[in-house]
Amino acid sequence: MAVHQGPYLLCLLALVLASLTIVHAEHSNHTIEPFNRSSFPTDFIFGTATAAYMIEGAANIDGRGPCTWDIFVKRHPEKIQDGKNANVACDFYHRYKEDIQLLKTIGLDSFKFSISWTRVLPKGKVSGGVNPQGVKFYNDLINELLSNGIKPLVFLMHFDPPQALEDEYDGPLSPKFVNDFQDYADFCFKTFGDRVKLWVTMNEPIAMSVNGYSTPNFPPGRCSSYVPNCTAAGNSATELYIVGHNLLLAHGAVVKLYKDNYEPYQKGKIGLATYSTWVEPEDNTSSSREAASRYMDFLLGWFVEPVIYGDYPERLKFALGSRLPKFTEAQSKLVKGSIDFLGLSYYSAGYAKTVSPANGVNVTFWTDVQVNYTNRGYMKPKGLLKLLLYIKGKYNNPTIYITENGIGGRDLRDLRRIKYYYRHFLSLSKAIKEGVNVKAHYSWSFLDSFEWGAGYLLPNGIVFVDFKDNLTRHLKDSCYWFKKFLLK
Repeated sequence: MAVHQGPYLLCLLALVLASLTIVHAEHSNHTIEPFNRSSFPTDFIFGTATAAYMIEGAANIDGRGPCTWDIFVKRHPEKIQDGKNANVACDFYHRYKEDIQLLKTIGLDSFKFSISWTRVLPKGKVSGGVNPQGVKFYNDLINELLSNGIKPLVFLMHFDPPQALEDEYDGPLSPKFVNDFQDYADFCFKTFGDRVKLWVTMNEPIAMSVNGYSTPNFPPGRCSSYVPNCTAAGNSATELYIVGHNLLLAHGAVVKLYKDNYEPYQKGKIGLATYSTWVEPEDNTSSSREAASRYMDFLLGWFVEPVIYGDYPERLKFALGSRLPKFTEAQSKLVKGSIDFLGLSYYSAGYAKTVSPANGVNVTFWTDVQVNYTNRGYMKPKGLLKLLLYIKGKYNNPTIYITENGIGGRDLRDLRRIKYYYRHFLSLSKAIKEGVNVKAHYSWSFLDSFEWGAGYLLPNGIVFVDFKDNLTRHLKDSCYWFKKFLLK
């Protein structure tokens, strides 16, 4: 661990104070008012987030089995921008105690991490054997967090299902996945649930579905031959919706299991983490207004509407027809209301304009969406506020945890990141005042790490990891800003 010391702290303090004044002045007609954690409800949770595959390393030791990302990166290094892998990553597996001390230094309330399914069940099934070293690692991690006053938020899956299940029956493309995911969750609840009180079934099922089964960017990389750089035979028009359906059923089954067997005495909460941007019409035409609504239904509604109302958005059913699986009455009942809170990843906002339909030719998720999306960086903080108000109005004001929110940048003096968080916190505060039931914010991410297809070229961490110097940690200026902001 390395931190800034000496006179630089005085310079940094001046920098942070100046940045807060500048940012707040932009939002308050040049009046300066205190804005810090006291501006939020006393039970609001401030945390930071990671994922097992991205930071743990120790990929081939202590009994861990391969996940789909291990095999995908090994077979297709060309899919990773820098050609690297996560076999070592940040070596969090061996350095978690040091990293937890950083969390404590910053003053964060909570830490979001995911369990590597194949670290505890190397073959993906309880019947295939439990790995005691993997179980010990997560027990030790949870206990270390709690002993330092940090609440764990635990994801059961963050893009990394077992390769063994992929080999056996094509993983989440098969309905068999539902039972195996449920059994894995049952093991986790039984083993860790006495201490873990915040659970999420899976992260961004839309990313797994689209990137792995309509485009070749995530494992298993299944897609149609007309998709550029496709490396595994699939169907880009249908398989993503089958996978999405099975993931929703797996989520619903796990939540029912938790509610029936564990919640009564463990007293925890469980949710689903989704992804969305915010879009507005490119212009004031009816086609652009429809494009924005369609984009939101495909990007957010595809997975949120079922867990709130028990069925897919009408726009998806109309646009996709028989390509979209139908919920049976029992399945609808299973998924409806299957969240105590909605996890939300939010990064950007932009404008939408309709593009010509594909008319059944070379169909992918993006031709189904039928939208030209233009990112607008300056809209990001306002977009978060508008998105939260949209969810409040459309989905009965569910409890929301912002489970990912952040910006890239490797610089230690990351004033841009400080401004980003300050402005987004202002939007969160406004949303709360307008009645949105948002209860937590987790910065993405804790450490610079392996970022999927970007490899190590997209450093999102508030903590710099020097991959050229023994993975030494350095606090970025944003950490000091968080520390000041979070002072009680």
